[in-house]
Amino acid sequence: MRISTFLNALAVGTLLLSSFSSCGKDDDLEIPPFESEVPGDKPSEDEGSSSDYMELYRPQIHFSPAKNWMNDPNGMVFLDGTYHLFFQHNPLGNDWGNMSWGHATSSDMIHWEEQPVALKRDELGDIFSGCAVVDKNNTAGFGQNAMVVFYTSAAEFQQQSMAYSLDNGKTFTRYEGNPVIPSSLKDFRDPKVFWHEESGKWVMCLAKGWNYGIEFWGSENLKDWKFLSEFKSPIERCNKGQWECPDLLRMSLDGKERWVLLVSVNPGGPCGGSGTMYFVGDFDGATFSPESLDYPQWIDYGPDNYAGVTWSNTGDRTLLIGWMNNWNYAGATPTSVWRSAMTLPRELKLISYEGRPLLTSTVVDEINGIADGWNDVASGVKMGVDKAYHLRLTLPTTENGSFTLRNNAGEKAEFILNAGAKKLLMRRNASTGNVSFNNTFSIPAIQAPLNTENDFVTFDIYVDSSSIEVFSENGAMAMTAIVFPGSIYDIVDSGNSTDVKVRNLKRIH
Repeated sequence: MRISTFLNALAVGTLLLSSFSSCGKDDDLEIPPFESEVPGDKPSEDEGSSSDYMELYRPQIHFSPAKNWMNDPNGMVFLDGTYHLFFQHNPLGNDWGNMSWGHATSSDMIHWEEQPVALKRDELGDIFSGCAVVDKNNTAGFGQNAMVVFYTSAAEFQQQSMAYSLDNGKTFTRYEGNPVIPSSLKDFRDPKVFWHEESGKWVMCLAKGWNYGIEFWGSENLKDWKFLSEFKSPIERCNKGQWECPDLLRMSLDGKERWVLLVSVNPGGPCGGSGTMYFVGDFDGATFSPESLDYPQWIDYGPDNYAGVTWSNTGDRTLLIGWMNNWNYAGATPTSVWRSAMTLPRELKLISYEGRPLLTSTVVDEINGIADGWNDVASGVKMGVDKAYHLRLTLPTTENGSFTLRNNAGEKAEFILNAGAKKLLMRRNASTGNVSFNNTFSIPAIQAPLNTENDFVTFDIYVDSSSIEVFSENGAMAMTAIVFPGSIYDIVDSGNSTDVKVRNLKRIH
């Protein structure tokens, strides 16, 4: 994906991503010209190196690359029993650059096997974000059930290209007619493609960055594309940062079809920096028409779920994974030899809340495959967990409440339920762990609406070495935050919460 999003400044002697509201346009960064030996094509000591996945802060139940930089999930598709996760990757270093597509595969979205780098930059530029589809009817002529991927070729301009695989993603052939959508625009990226049965064509969503819009294009053969329409929001709050990583989802609410448009924005997220908003409306095969809601609506109210998109070819399930980081500080997080992880995979659904549609997200049921049995938890004593765990507790919504996760070193993550505001708040500050690497990382109060009318709310809390993901029991609220304690929080001070239970989650490596 982006050029403008990453490299900004040297601050306090370290490369930091201080605030992307000050980001320059894409022409502020020069991309090196293509050469016969493309960076990343030669073997290197960094590329393909292994890890024991036991480094300080290393996630134990989330996907992270063995080594080096990762950001957006790309090319997510389910084919022949395998979930494919491609991702923005620098195979040569732990900072953003040399944008390529890393690749991992899984049978359950939980256990991942990292594969060789799938796509590296060519004469058209770096390989930015994109998608994958299964061409069941061979509309492109590459072969029935070919895996066809679309990505942004990023150089002086951003153009859309494609490649295809006939061996389930092991190797790719780039289309000789690239780019399939040529462009002289500097903000024009992140293609997401799906088949629209009613109009008999493929539809592509494209983000327009600082021009705050999503374009829709159509094609019958995946090669020849025609412009269909453009969606923009007149609401100023939706236009605080560049629009990226769109995804248009056909969903159902109370037995009626609805369409949900995901748009990642940076900055302008709910906690500053990046975040993912959504619109609910109708799509007629050419034009998206949003309902009148109080936009922006957020898929996650924490600071660390960005660029999330869904897997294609998954039938009735709508399955999403996001990049668990924030462009405010992504380049400075204190991890080595890798940088960044993905969220846990989530299933999305639409429900009605207070007479309006609400997009919910819960961790996929496949998480049960690594879970031990439930145990009751006493307040203030060690929970008996290992590397990661799933905590469940209930709080009344009619009175203020709190709970705290901590370790014996005194590092803690405090959560407060504000009954009057009907919100859950999390404090991320110096007490949480390491926050010194970037001055935007400390957040006095991460706030998420409870989105419940009940007198009690049950939270499902997934804790890993360097992350906390909180969901209300039906997914009406989600809050994702990365943290960097010296050791995992293994004690809960449960406050006025009840029915406190925990189950250990086995490491996936």
